[in-house]
Amino acid sequence: MNKDLTQGPVMRSMLLFAVPMILGNLLQQCYNIADTLIVSWYLGPNALAAVGSSFTLMTFLTSILLGLCMGSGAVFSIRFGQRDDEGLRESARASFVLIAALTVVLNAAAFLCLDGIQVFLRVSDQAIWQLMREYLAVIFCGIAATFLYNYFACYLRAIGDSVTPLIFLAVSAVLNIALDLWFVIGLKRGVAGAAEATVISQYVSGVGLGIFALIRCPLLRPRRGDVWVRWDRIREIASFSLLTCIQQSVMNLGILMVQGLVNSFGDTVMAAFAAAVKIDAFAYMPVQDFGNAFSTFIAQNYGAKQPERIRRGLRGAVLTSVLFSLAVSALVWIFARQLMALFVEAGEAAIIAEGVRYLRIEGAFYCGIGCLFLLYGLYRAIGKPGMSVVLTVVSLGTRVALAYALSALPAFGVAGIWWSVPIGWFLADLAGFVYYLRRGKGLLALPPQSTPS
Repeated sequence: MNKDLTQGPVMRSMLLFAVPMILGNLLQQCYNIADTLIVSWYLGPNALAAVGSSFTLMTFLTSILLGLCMGSGAVFSIRFGQRDDEGLRESARASFVLIAALTVVLNAAAFLCLDGIQVFLRVSDQAIWQLMREYLAVIFCGIAATFLYNYFACYLRAIGDSVTPLIFLAVSAVLNIALDLWFVIGLKRGVAGAAEATVISQYVSGVGLGIFALIRCPLLRPRRGDVWVRWDRIREIASFSLLTCIQQSVMNLGILMVQGLVNSFGDTVMAAFAAAVKIDAFAYMPVQDFGNAFSTFIAQNYGAKQPERIRRGLRGAVLTSVLFSLAVSALVWIFARQLMALFVEAGEAAIIAEGVRYLRIEGAFYCGIGCLFLLYGLYRAIGKPGMSVVLTVVSLGTRVALAYALSALPAFGVAGIWWSVPIGWFLADLAGFVYYLRRGKGLLALPPQSTPS
């Protein structure tokens, strides 16, 4: 199932590699949505608001691990393109040690700061906070599973296997939905039951994928004498991963700050945002995964010293992403009310109306975030993750500043929060493309060679 993206038709290779990643994330979004639907239908609006706000927080925390794994994946792809097996083996070991250590620190910090989250997210309703706390106390137990799945998935994708992570995620998604129904409806365990179902499913996919990868990939298996991790490998992984981690964290911290602002507008807006953001994430998720597949394509060809193939891939990827995003925007605009009705009872007219307004403002501009994901992938793959951080600061800095400023104006109110999002996307796109055009061929200079053992 390994695919060499340095050979064959450019767009066909990229799309075939991207499809399993897109399907995998569709499954992940499906079981996120299943959580939301079951909680909404059987536990009520307060539980929906609590789980929705918790989801935003967990997205921020897991984005730290995801950023570290994605940065490591860029190194793995470059070494794979260079056909440097020993460099790939040492980089994989260094990456595992680094990210595992940070996972332990992150997990400990999450539990220690649990009670401070209420203040940070500005959750004034004590009933909703108690539900959030109950949910988070369980869901934090799955952080280690998130690390395992994303680490091994990024390794396998870096060597061209995007199918196996999809299979394990599919098993996890089906299991999660079944456990959700059993724990929430059958055992009546409330929001804690929904969290327990998610954590069990995460460990099934994370541990299962890890065992598979160790069996199938000899380079991942420890050898006699593998006691030490070379410092230069740690430094190389850190140079790619930490900035990618910062980029992912800044992006989701900005979203978390917006969540706090949304919460300050009361339960109706909070519940509308909780439902609409799930639809939103589902709608633009394919272009996010396409951007990640594009990044692997770029990194392999960067390692293989094929700059012209990279340029052809960039042109084709931008066109594909824009066309797909426009089609999705049209569907979300037309069916916004029906989509909200999936999560909210028909009698909750105010919640539905606010969710529809969010979707019709933000959803009209998905092409902006589609291009932004491509730019993130490009700069991560060619060893310039710092530029991804810059683009994230531009996008999220604009979003947060405008959200607070516009929402304070009577003419905008809550709609000011929604309008701040596409404005931030397009400013970041402009910065990213201008930088690429100004730097020209210098951006695609030869990658650093792996240092010998």
